[in-house]
Amino acid sequence: MDGRRHHVFILLISIVPLLGVFAAMILLWNRYFHLSDLVAFVAMYIVAGLGVSTGYHRLFAHRAFKTSRPLRIFFAVAGSIGAQGPALIWTAHHRRHHRVADKAGDPHSPYLDLEPGTKAGLKGLWHAHLGWLFDKELTSDPVRYCPDLARDKDIRWASNNFAWLVLLGIVLPGFIGLAVGHTPASFLTGMLWGGLVRIFVGNHATYAVNSIGHVFGSRRFSTPDESRNNGWLAVLSFGESWHNNHHAFPRSARHGLRWYELDISAIVIKVLEQLHLVHDVIRIDRARQSQRQAVWAPTGGGRFARSTPAKPLAESATNTVGIVDVE
Repeated sequence: MDGRRHHVFILLISIVPLLGVFAAMILLWNRYFHLSDLVAFVAMYIVAGLGVSTGYHRLFAHRAFKTSRPLRIFFAVAGSIGAQGPALIWTAHHRRHHRVADKAGDPHSPYLDLEPGTKAGLKGLWHAHLGWLFDKELTSDPVRYCPDLARDKDIRWASNNFAWLVLLGIVLPGFIGLAVGHTPASFLTGMLWGGLVRIFVGNHATYAVNSIGHVFGSRRFSTPDESRNNGWLAVLSFGESWHNNHHAFPRSARHGLRWYELDISAIVIKVLEQLHLVHDVIRIDRARQSQRQAVWAPTGGGRFARSTPAKPLAESATNTVGIVDVE
């Protein structure tokens, strides 16, 4: 997908699901909501959510575990159904984010404007949440940031057919609705709830990790960025919202490092490991965690203030060595 088509897609995927949410609210107001709609939404949310969290993020971006080719293809397809971008582009942006988190060059840092005040803070939140996607000047070269995936023919196939896979993710829940509801209407509302509404909720859960997860919440570990943990978002994000934990240990397959930190993706990875479907799972022992433990853990308190001084760091135009290894 070239740059122009990508930005047209971003515009569509931002507006059309929102229109779908409005339509769904009208149906709810008129008490038109059935079991088939719930099944379609939940089933597709799980598939797409795990595709993004377990597949795109922990497998492709951070190589937190290894698996077979069929399962890699499944995660590439499931992540594409999530409608957050082609696997190559999504991974390139994410590795770049970790390379210079909350510094110059970060694609979606909320600290776009370091001026104090609520207005600048809200501007930064908007940029980190959704605004950065509309930046036509923003490019993260997959060959530079994820050369390992750029050489993978299956990942290239999924990325090249991304738009068709998104369409599949909208049509497929229609058949789920039809299988449960047995009416033509259940096919249409299945696409509405399992397609458009699911995309809206899933995408904004991810966007919230990028925006809210760098401004509000707790900091268990000392990191050079502003990443925060937010337990209230853990279910919708499949455990991605333990964001400070993740920035402290990017390659960890588990983001919820304490027993009470729910991490659905980590549970799925553990089950797959027990079934011998994944291997070489990266885990962080307590000793390493203790070394990174933060001295204090601010909650944000509703302020748009950094907990650490800003240290802008320009990216090297040529340095590609180490990016994959570090992340």
